[in-house]
Amino acid sequence: MRKREHGLLPNAASLLLCGLLAGLVVAAAAFPAVAMSGLAAKAGSDTFESLPTDIDVLPSPQISYVYASDGKTLLATMYDENRRDVKIEDVAEVMQKAMVAAEDNRFYQHRGVDVKGVARAFVANQNAGGQTEQGASTLTMQYVRQAIAYSAKTPQEVVDATDKTPTRKLREMKYAIDLEKKLSKKEILERYLNIAPFGHGAYGVYAAAHVYFDKDPKDLTLAESALLAGLVKAPGTNDPATAEGLPRALDRQKYVLNQMVGMLYVDQATADAAGKEKLTIVGKRTPEGCESIQRPELGAGFYCDYLRRWWNQQKVFGEDEFQRANRLRAGGYTVIASLDIATQTAAFKYAKEQPFVSKDQQVRMGSQNAMMLASVQPGTGRVLALATNRNFSNDQTQNGANTNPDKKGQKGNYPNTTVPIITGDTDIPGYQAGSAFKMFTAVAALESGLPLATTINTEKQFVSDFIIGPGPATCNGNHYCPKNSGGQSGPYNMWTGFGSSINTFFVPLEQQVGVDHVVDVAKRLGIQFNAKEDAALAANPKGWGAFTLGVSATTPLQLANAYGTLAADGVYCEPSPINEVKDNSGKKVEGLDPKCKQAVDPEVARAAVDMARCPVGDQSATGKCAGATAQYARDFVKRPIAGKTGTTDSEKSATFTVMTKQMAVSGFLTDPDWPETNKDMKHPPVNYAALGVLRDGLAGQPVVQFTAPTKDRAQGKLVDIPSVKCLSVDQARAKVKQAGFSVSVASGQVASQCPPGTVDRTSPAGSTTKGGAVQLVVSKGPGAPAPPYVGGDGDNGNGGRGHNDVFPNGDVPDDNGNGGCPIPWVC
Repeated sequence: MRKREHGLLPNAASLLLCGLLAGLVVAAAAFPAVAMSGLAAKAGSDTFESLPTDIDVLPSPQISYVYASDGKTLLATMYDENRRDVKIEDVAEVMQKAMVAAEDNRFYQHRGVDVKGVARAFVANQNAGGQTEQGASTLTMQYVRQAIAYSAKTPQEVVDATDKTPTRKLREMKYAIDLEKKLSKKEILERYLNIAPFGHGAYGVYAAAHVYFDKDPKDLTLAESALLAGLVKAPGTNDPATAEGLPRALDRQKYVLNQMVGMLYVDQATADAAGKEKLTIVGKRTPEGCESIQRPELGAGFYCDYLRRWWNQQKVFGEDEFQRANRLRAGGYTVIASLDIATQTAAFKYAKEQPFVSKDQQVRMGSQNAMMLASVQPGTGRVLALATNRNFSNDQTQNGANTNPDKKGQKGNYPNTTVPIITGDTDIPGYQAGSAFKMFTAVAALESGLPLATTINTEKQFVSDFIIGPGPATCNGNHYCPKNSGGQSGPYNMWTGFGSSINTFFVPLEQQVGVDHVVDVAKRLGIQFNAKEDAALAANPKGWGAFTLGVSATTPLQLANAYGTLAADGVYCEPSPINEVKDNSGKKVEGLDPKCKQAVDPEVARAAVDMARCPVGDQSATGKCAGATAQYARDFVKRPIAGKTGTTDSEKSATFTVMTKQMAVSGFLTDPDWPETNKDMKHPPVNYAALGVLRDGLAGQPVVQFTAPTKDRAQGKLVDIPSVKCLSVDQARAKVKQAGFSVSVASGQVASQCPPGTVDRTSPAGSTTKGGAVQLVVSKGPGAPAPPYVGGDGDNGNGGRGHNDVFPNGDVPDDNGNGGCPIPWVC
């Protein structure tokens, strides 16, 4: 609360002023330089003539409001002082009159300094013998004092603005006299109503009306107005929202009503009725900040925290983070956030509980395992939702123990935490995303001119050229040798390799196009490498063979935006939590539009999305998908989708990123305190959570189709594969090799009309890319027909299930081909 002083000039200066007030003060109104110079010389070192007349009035602190994207749903209020300026026309006339009656009943007669008031106060104070002090400051002088204090730029200026000194009093008089020449009484009263303190955290009449009566100031009654006007004299002690302050406030209300009767503003009967009116005092302080979110059922505290941190990085709001933070809390902005109510509602709902999976797989509110979800709008970067199964709070003193054995004795990030577990920072760089990073290798390959039909004859274990330290992933010395844990091998192209998440397809592909190219793609799509070790490797990535398998840390927000960039035909936009910001005058703040650039060629992006339709049970534009690590996803969402699952070694984290043209969602399930946890994170909870956000967030919106890739991007230049039906394996190998293809022989044999041991067919059949891999399928002679294809391998190399397959108990297959949850209709 700023210091408020109504007293007369002290000691000799008071006596001198009162002795001269009959002539000097009146003369000062017309001839201030002549009349007051001698007085000022006796009161202080400055002459009245030398005192400035113009106040450098800075705007008083104003409350900022943060709304959802609909512009109506209030999410948060930000303020240092709860104040919102209003026009005088928006204040009830009885409130205007009550304030004049309470503070300055000669307001409309004087010219800034009330000579009669000074004389009356002097006599009263002298007769009281120092026992009481009656004020002589006019309403104009009170406004001047408040304005000077608010415009102070240093701590000393604040002291000078409120200290009881003759010089300060004379300065206020000089300013008040000059101000009355420039502004009308109506304008001065409006400024005073907006700057006056009313107690209980309310500054200005707008905040006071809402804090005490939960209404706009234009709707205040006579009784309410008289009560509020009476608070300004001593807002701390007269607080009607407290038991001890209410009697004092009611006494002041009676005083104001009597003053209004004496000024003929109201008659006695009306005043008496108002004095008897029983008022309902709300006394509710306006919630402030992200910890006092207005819509707690949305779980939007994390989103608010993200917006606040984003704001502090925007240079348009100040030279440094301190200035920017102060502007948010004092600038009176109207912030229209990009938070979408439907999407945020779904994100918080599925972060707390996943209704589509069995009870034993549920990740609930406050669990040490975090379900983290982020949603982004492709083509704008606008963040639609952020949620996790945590309470947003900066107070983590009541949290449970950290699960990380290296942080024994420290508090963990549950149940209370802040937004970086979803969005990341230098302290929380993120979590491994597993095979979701294979997307970056595919994009690099497409940029290198390789089509989606590029075929690699994969092995169960690939001996790469990358040299790493000794460990379980090495062979042939220190070569990096990734495996497919399900033991699968044979020819795969980008569609089938991505759909079945074949490690030994993407590591050789990465080796072919260069890890530096793959890492560059990831950077262009927004992956930040906040972990020191990741940053060092990303700076010189040529030997980083495991990068394509997602060993680098990232966050749900980064990954959602990376995939969303591809859905937007390669247009990358920096993530942003706002649609629009208006300043206190209602003018749009410029320089905050989405910062976008073409990060990937549109045709490359479209081809990558076409490939990404395979893992989620959708079908590519050319019908080339086979195998899916989340086969049920397309039927669940019931619209064209693309995406990818991802797991780390031993399933220490599970991720799922899914997108349409209108929305990208990424979900992570892991222990943020211990990403190297020894607990398995199963895919169904995070898969269904991300799908639920996408489905519910897009409910009612039109279905938008993906754009098909060009034939060159999809197929490239196709070359016919020679027919080798019923030839010996050696003959077939020689013939196919002579045509320019690499050749392998499939393990196992199939029933065929060809003699046992001869070749029945090639895989692929017909044609493939020039120099591609071709596998020979060997006949075992006539017999039972070959079993139907049942899907590709899961994200960890385990056998997937086909589109119509279910387990005997009716469960839906999970990402690894294991039993998921009992929802037969999904398949």
